Amino acid sequence: MKVHLQIEGSPAEVRDSARAIAAAGADGIFSFEGPHDIFFPLVVAAGETDLELMTNVAIAGPRSPLHLAHAAYDLQMYSRGRFRLGLGSQVRVHIEKRYGSQWGRPARRTAESVAAVRAIFAAWEGQAPLDFRGEFFTHTLMPPTFDPGPNPFGPPPVLMGALGPIMTRTAAEVADGLLVMPFNSTRHFTEHTVPAIEEGLRRSNRTLAEFEVIAQAMVAVGRTEAALAAAVDGVARLIAFYGSTPPYRPTLAAEGWEDLQPELNGLSKQGRYTEMRSLITEPMVRTLAAVGTPEECAEQLRERYGTHASDLCCYFPGYDPDHADISDLVTALHAITPPTTHH
Repeated sequence: MKVHLQIEGSPAEVRDSARAIAAAGADGIFSFEGPHDIFFPLVVAAGETDLELMTNVAIAGPRSPLHLAHAAYDLQMYSRGRFRLGLGSQVRVHIEKRYGSQWGRPARRTAESVAAVRAIFAAWEGQAPLDFRGEFFTHTLMPPTFDPGPNPFGPPPVLMGALGPIMTRTAAEVADGLLVMPFNSTRHFTEHTVPAIEEGLRRSNRTLAEFEVIAQAMVAVGRTEAALAAAVDGVARLIAFYGSTPPYRPTLAAEGWEDLQPELNGLSKQGRYTEMRSLITEPMVRTLAAVGTPEECAEQLRERYGTHASDLCCYFPGYDPDHADISDLVTALHAITPPTTHH
């Protein structure tokens, strides 16, 4: 199984982060749309390493597909074919109040972003004139002055991040691959995500051999009692944050914890983050994340995703794992045989 790790830090720090990820033996680097730009760190990483690169995820709705296409095309060219464009929808409050954009029909809008980006790629590749007319986006003008021409490494794959069944089904219907969101459990993935993937592939007349499934996971890794306690606490804080978000309630409901979501939501609106954390028990952390030594975490992730995912993105939220533990985790995950239905 291929392993991707998150590049982190300010623009002055991402070079060291990229080098550390390469030193850990990872296969790829992904960026997260958090406190810094999502594309810039990958430009730095492309020059510092020979690893695969991926946005995980770039928020599609507030961006023009043309902006996304240019960034993706240039990164694909600069990295010599190592880039994948991962797109996602975010949630309403962030789209409206943080991005200052409009919300509505997120699955359909993200699917249209994928289609529009592909239409722009096709025009640049000389495959067809640009004539995209959708519900949310229209692209019908591409004079030679603004056309970069064919990419020597081909256009990059376009992936979609998803958790709920509608978005997951849509990703399997229109995208090149699925980024399974990390707020997940074995039960939710098996009973909700997998059937949605299968339905989306049926609608697009494709098989798993034509579709990438890239799993993501929160990981609490450590070999000592103190290190593991710090890791569990960090992951629990992220679980509390995720759990406060209404769209993530189905994951909790799959485990019988649906009543926790409105309670976390109410506390978050009051800024009572310590109390939110106190509601997340260790059994919850062990259900929604991988917990233990590097080898134990790898085995838990194999049991959850091993028969469906070819790649895994690991998160170590809210704590600083030992570099040796990360390297050992990567080694253990590399020993997992990916499903034969994938490339």
